[in-house]
Amino acid sequence: MAGKTLSAWSTSGEKPEVLYWVGCAGSFDDRAQRVARAFVKLLDAAGVRWGILGTEETCTGDPAKRAGNDFLYQMLALQNIQTLQAYEIKEIVATCPHCFNTLKNEYPLLGGTFRVWHHSQYLIQLIEKKRLPLPAGMEEIVTVFHDPCYLGRGNGEYEAPRELLRRVGIRLREPERSRDFALCCGAGGAQMFKEPEPGRQDINIERTEELLRLSPHRIAVGCPFCMTMITDGVKHAGKQNEVQVQDLAEILAERLGLVS
Repeated sequence: MAGKTLSAWSTSGEKPEVLYWVGCAGSFDDRAQRVARAFVKLLDAAGVRWGILGTEETCTGDPAKRAGNDFLYQMLALQNIQTLQAYEIKEIVATCPHCFNTLKNEYPLLGGTFRVWHHSQYLIQLIEKKRLPLPAGMEEIVTVFHDPCYLGRGNGEYEAPRELLRRVGIRLREPERSRDFALCCGAGGAQMFKEPEPGRQDINIERTEELLRLSPHRIAVGCPFCMTMITDGVKHAGKQNEVQVQDLAEILAERLGLVS
């Protein structure tokens, strides 16, 4: 096993190549935990020496900041920055675009500057360095990709997820609204924790209906918030037995035979 907690790395006198920021979803949500397991299997397959904070990791503070509680955000952020700096962490990879955005763009304002990757970007790097093999042949499953707002419009990253899927032989169908004009899943900005607004269709239902019009067998996502909202939308449409909702890491791990 190439991964262990940073405290264990520190005891051994070694350092990991990268810190995997698991995030609240990957820690506590059953569905997101499956994504986390798929991702670390990919890291292990590539021979990456990775670490996690374990119980020393707290929320990045993103939901608190978006909900207007900047005091709580700064408390959480400064605690995390202090911990990361104590371990001399330089590179971080996150499977959540919300964590990615906060660590990359907002922690530097509080003195925490790190090189931060979204897992789609990091996996592309591993493929380009030939640390991860590419599967042979094309896949026949019709797949559509939903752009996460905090990765796409928030950070201008549209190509890494698509390139990752293309590299493993997946043909993509693009929804009517994608990239700069992609419709949000409805969970960003702490909206996931808000009650539905009366008199209007939920955003995740509208977005999922748009994706389902392409008749996909699978919807690919790159965010645990999107995973929850799009999965609920698929269930609302009664398509849960026909359409899979999978994270990029799960798709790649499946194509490489690392998960069934």
